[in-house]
Amino acid sequence: MPSKVLFNLCFNIFANHISVMAKKKTNSETSNSKKNKKDISVGVVGSGSFATAIVKMLVENCKVVHWCVRNEFVKGAIELRGHNPTYLTAVNFNLKSLKLTTDINELVSACDVIVLATPSIYLSDTLDKMSCEYGDKIFVSAIKGIIPKVNDVVAHYLRDEFKIGFRNQAVIAGPCHAEEVAMERLSYLTVATVEEEVSAKLVDIFNSDFIKMHSSKDILGNEYSAILKNIFAIGAGIASGLGYGDNFTAVFVSNAIREMETFLEAIYEAPRDVNESAYLGDLLVTAYSLFSRNRNLGNLIGKGYTVKSAIQSMNMVAEGYYAADSIYKTSKLKGLKLPIVDTIYSILYEGKNAEKQFKKLTTKLN
Repeated sequence: MPSKVLFNLCFNIFANHISVMAKKKTNSETSNSKKNKKDISVGVVGSGSFATAIVKMLVENCKVVHWCVRNEFVKGAIELRGHNPTYLTAVNFNLKSLKLTTDINELVSACDVIVLATPSIYLSDTLDKMSCEYGDKIFVSAIKGIIPKVNDVVAHYLRDEFKIGFRNQAVIAGPCHAEEVAMERLSYLTVATVEEEVSAKLVDIFNSDFIKMHSSKDILGNEYSAILKNIFAIGAGIASGLGYGDNFTAVFVSNAIREMETFLEAIYEAPRDVNESAYLGDLLVTAYSLFSRNRNLGNLIGKGYTVKSAIQSMNMVAEGYYAADSIYKTSKLKGLKLPIVDTIYSILYEGKNAEKQFKKLTTKLN
C-alpha cells in the first residue's frame, strides 16, 4: 500500500477516534450537569489529601460543599487555581460548587453534616475554636487516628469534650486511598452510625459511579480497626525495608487481622465480621499499597532510617506512629497478647533495633 494512502487511512481512523471520544465527553458532561444534585448543607474540615478526596466525592451529589481549609493561603490558591495547591493537585473543582472558609464556626453554623478530615493530631486545635451552636449537627469522622490530647478515639473525644452523643456521630471507614479517588478508581466505603436515618442520608450523598457505600452500626469497631491497620501497615513496611518477601507479609497480615479481632472484642463487643472490607479490606490496602503513608514510614525505618528522620522525611502524617503508643498501653491494661503491636511499639518508642525485633517476631507468628 502506498505510504500516502496508508497515512491518509491512519489519519482518518485517528480523526474518527477523536471525534467519538469528544462526543462521549460532551455527553458525559451534559449528563453530569443535568444530574439532580442535593441541597443538603454539608461541610468538610481539613485540607489534606483525604479531605480533598472527600470534597471530590461530595461535589458529585451536592450543589454546594462547604470547605474549611487550613489558612488563607490554601483558600486563596483554591479560589485562584480551582485545585488544592499541595494535595491531589490534579483534582480540579468547579468553584461554584465550593464555599471556602478558614473559620470553623462559619462552616459549622452553615452545615447540617460536618465531615472531620484533619490529621488526628490537629483536630483538638481545630475544634477548640468552635463556639457556635452545634447540638443538632451530625459529625462524621474520617480520621483514622488517636487524639493525643485525650489519648482516645474521635468518637469518645466528641462525646466527652463536646457532649456530641453517638446519635449525632458517624464514622467513615474502609479501603479508600485519596490518590485513587482522585483518579475515580472504584472504591468502597462503610459509614458506621447508630441512626438509620443518618446512615441513609450519608450513603445518599457519598454514593457515586466510583464510590460504593455500605452501612454499619459498629462505630467504635470501625474506628479502632482504622487505627490498628495503620500500626500494622508500619510493620508491613518495616518488613519490606528489611528485605522480607511477599510470603512473610502474607503471614504477617494474617496474624495482624487476628490481633485486630482480639483487640476489638476486648474493647467493645458487637456483632461484626472482621473479614468485611471496613476491617480486613482497609488493613490489606494499607499494608500493601505504595500509596500508604504508614507503610512508607515503616519501609524507611526498615531501610535504616531512625524513627525521627523517617517521620521528618514525610510530608504527610502517618497516623500509625501516634496510635501505636495508645494502642500498646491499652492492650497492656486489658492484658492482651498482641506480639505485632508490641514489636512496633518497641521499635517506635523504645528505640529497639528493627531487624532484631522482627527476627524475634518471626518466632511468634503462624
